[in-house]
Amino acid sequence: MQYSFPHYLLSKQSVDDRALNRVVLDALKVNLPSPPIRIIEVGAGIGTMLARLLRWDIVTRLDYVLVDKINENMEMAREWIPHWALEAGFSTEEMGDDQLRVFDKTHDLHAHFVHADVFDFIRENPAPADLLIAHAFLDLLPMPDSTPKLFSLTRNLAWLTINFDGVTSLEPTIDVELDEQIERLYHATMNTRTTGGDSHTGRLLLSSLQRLGTEVLAAGASDWVVYAKNGKYPADEAYFLHFILHFFEESLTGQPGLDPIAFSNWLKQRRAQIERGELVYVTHQMDVLARV
Repeated sequence: MQYSFPHYLLSKQSVDDRALNRVVLDALKVNLPSPPIRIIEVGAGIGTMLARLLRWDIVTRLDYVLVDKINENMEMAREWIPHWALEAGFSTEEMGDDQLRVFDKTHDLHAHFVHADVFDFIRENPAPADLLIAHAFLDLLPMPDSTPKLFSLTRNLAWLTINFDGVTSLEPTIDVELDEQIERLYHATMNTRTTGGDSHTGRLLLSSLQRLGTEVLAAGASDWVVYAKNGKYPADEAYFLHFILHFFEESLTGQPGLDPIAFSNWLKQRRAQIERGELVYVTHQMDVLARV
C-alpha cells in the first residue's frame, strides 16, 4: 500500500465529522462574532476544516488563513478545496497562487494559503483573528509553553479540537500482554518527540488554560470511533485505519524491548482484520473552546 499523508487527512474527514464534540461546537456557534470574521487555522493540513465549516453552515462571510509547514499538504489544499467546492455547489475564483475565493449567494470566503512553520508565522506578527483553530495539532507541540504564543493569533476565541488524551483501543484482542505493551510503547513515543507533544494533551490542556487565566467556554470528549457496517467501513475509513497502523509501524519498529517478529505478526493480523471488516478502533480525545 502507498502511504500518503494528505490522503490520510482526507480519509479521516468522516471520522472527525463524527468525533467533534457537539456541545463545544454549539458553544462556538453562539460565541462567534457577526460576519465578516477572520479565522486562522494552524496545522491546517489540506483544508478539511474549512470545508466542514461551510458544509455545516457555521460561517458565511470570512477571511480564512490556512497555515501548515508541510508543503505537500498546502499543495493538496490548493487542488482539493476548489474541487470540493465545485462539487458542493459553490463557485470559486483564483486570486493568485496563494488565495482562493469560495462563494455562493449566502457565503463568501477568501482563503489564504501560508506554507510556514507556525512559530515562524507567529513571529511575523500577522493581524490577529476572531477565531484560532488548532485541529488535531496541539498534541504535536511542546505544551503548555506553546499556548501563549498560539493565543497571540486571536483576539477572541480559540477552538482546540481532537487533542489526544491517552487512550487507544484496537479490538478484537490478539494477545492481551502484547496489545498492552504496544499501546504503552506507542503512547510513550508521543512523550519523547523532538518537536514536543504529550499523550495526555487533552486533560492537561484544561488545567493549563486555567493557569493562564483563560476562560474555558466549553469542553468535551471528541473520540474517534471507527467500525465496519456489514463488513465495510464508511467512506475511506479503511485507508484511515491502515494509516493508523502505519503510524504504529513507523513509531515502534526497532523499539527496545518489543519483539520484532511478534510486532510484525501483530501488524499483519491487524491489517487482515481491516480487510475482513473486523477491526474496531477507538481513541479518546478532547475538544475545548476558550475565550482568550
